[in-house]
Amino acid sequence: MISVLVLTKNEEKMIKTCLESARQLADEIVVLDNFSSDRTVEIARKYTDKIFQKDFEGYDKERNFLAQKANEKWLLYIDADERVTVQLKGEILEAINNKRKVISAFAIPRKNILLGKWQKNGGWWPDNQIRLFRKDKLKSWQGELHERPVFEGELGQLKTPLIHLTHRDIVSMMEKTAQWSETEAKLRLKASHPQISGWRLLRVMLTEFWYRAIKKQGLKEGTEGWIEAIFQSFSIFITYVRLWEVQRKQSLEKTYQEIDKRLAEDKFNDLNN
Repeated sequence: MISVLVLTKNEEKMIKTCLESARQLADEIVVLDNFSSDRTVEIARKYTDKIFQKDFEGYDKERNFLAQKANEKWLLYIDADERVTVQLKGEILEAINNKRKVISAFAIPRKNILLGKWQKNGGWWPDNQIRLFRKDKLKSWQGELHERPVFEGELGQLKTPLIHLTHRDIVSMMEKTAQWSETEAKLRLKASHPQISGWRLLRVMLTEFWYRAIKKQGLKEGTEGWIEAIFQSFSIFITYVRLWEVQRKQSLEKTYQEIDKRLAEDKFNDLNN
């Protein structure tokens, strides 16, 4: 009745427990791997034979691909760092077997464990994610980065959370910021975002910090809350700096090539003298 769909890349540390939690609910597990260089696929093969590999083309296309490969009536999307609890399994089965009310999709609250702590404040809860669908009602996912589902019918709401084990170390947080900020910047450029200036950089950082730390009371989470509020401000700062970079009439690489050429032509005298 339920196909659990998982998108992976280099998740050998997280995939085993993910699939352990998923198989208590799944009639089939379908994994799409973006050519992991670690043991992700090897581990996943212990839980399913339905493993596909392809280059990453955007989260919407990846989720659409997974739906096409699924055979069951219901689709549940989870990520490698997410866990399905026994309590969530029970609520999902009760919801999809409810004959009194036909619902096409369900939003599931997500319990975000950040820096080793569940952060209820800071805008992290309930973090509802639409992840459970009747296959015949799901039309498509749309959006390269912040993908959203398009479906027919009524949306229901589950109460039991999906557990999300994220922000497990600072290095991986930085790497993800570097990865996502590039896509975010290109999307803003495509949308003709106004030219970036110094005051705009300061404004977006302060706005994000105020939202996370003050409005959503992230500081109640203690040191972890401070770190997350500051880090989210830093992440949006990086996105807008990268937007400034791609908005330049001349790329930074070209600029430095010209500076280097002028230095060579002038026998390495200081160009400003």
